Amino acid sequence: MNDSVKSPSASHPVAARGNLYRAAIVGAASLKGKEVAEMLNERNFPAADIRLLDDDKSMGQLEAMGDEISFIQRVRAEQFENVDFSFFASDEECTRKNWKDARDAGSAIIDLSASLENEAGASVRSLWVERERGQVPAPELQPGPCVAAHPIAVTLALLLLRAGKAGAIRRVVSTIFEPASEYGQRGMDELHQQTVNLLSFQPLPKDVYDAQVAFNMVARYGQKAQPALDSVEARVSRHYQKIAGDGAPRPSILLLQAPIFHGHALAVFLEMESTVDVPALSQALAGDHVAIPGADEDSPSNVSAAGQADIQLSLKIDPMQPHGVWLWATADNLRISALTAVECAESMTATRPTGKIQ
Repeated sequence: MNDSVKSPSASHPVAARGNLYRAAIVGAASLKGKEVAEMLNERNFPAADIRLLDDDKSMGQLEAMGDEISFIQRVRAEQFENVDFSFFASDEECTRKNWKDARDAGSAIIDLSASLENEAGASVRSLWVERERGQVPAPELQPGPCVAAHPIAVTLALLLLRAGKAGAIRRVVSTIFEPASEYGQRGMDELHQQTVNLLSFQPLPKDVYDAQVAFNMVARYGQKAQPALDSVEARVSRHYQKIAGDGAPRPSILLLQAPIFHGHALAVFLEMESTVDVPALSQALAGDHVAIPGADEDSPSNVSAAGQADIQLSLKIDPMQPHGVWLWATADNLRISALTAVECAESMTATRPTGKIQ
């Protein structure tokens, strides 16, 4: 792996240059795992060694880590020895099977699979939302698993907390369009193959969704699909409540599987207590992590959001409701998940003034 590490920028508060860490990415061949590796490099995370781990099917596969190329290795307990941070970007089963080996080796756990939120000491976190609330928790000497909040929970929490600064919110209703990339490469491949098969009048593969998702929108998968769409919807609500706090408005949420490959999109209706002041609301919503394009720019879309770290946002007054306004938001789901996870690791370096580099 890299022997030299770039200086961390001032906007990314991590440990001093001389305090190098070892990290591991479990599920390194997954879409989320690749995004975590890229984000660690982009943010100059002070890691002198990043171990890429995955199941047997991916073992030996080459992956880029910055300017270097590394082999993916099999997940084994000894791979976590002297590792400071372990990112679990694999599926829930793999995370549950291996995370205790990492914990017992003394590694901090960052979970992107959402399988550890009910473990003792676990916390669901988003540094974006914590900074917005002005309530970044003090570092724990022995933290439990850190679960990266669902990207839609992060998006909703950030937007609604800011909207509340422009006026009291009476009601929030949100329709969320789920992309295939939330289900990894398997979900992307099945959407692609369904599309091809429909156009050639062939039977549809349904191993992932157990339903037709190509050229279709569904609010429920087939009975054999795991996880069920309802469970993802419940996770979004649960994560939102944990990161937004008790004083935040409680949105009604409907999650739909859309025939799109990548990027979340969501329509959010806000009913305010008084007539909406669009300029004031726009000013409250804009800022760090939220970009509102000008009138001469393209409207936000899941395509325009791809590869961007910011939430793309537009506003539209409801002509039938003087107290109502629509928010149309899009975001790169994988990028926000990876950024949330890496920022969590950065915040945890405060309890690890020196890494395990020997």
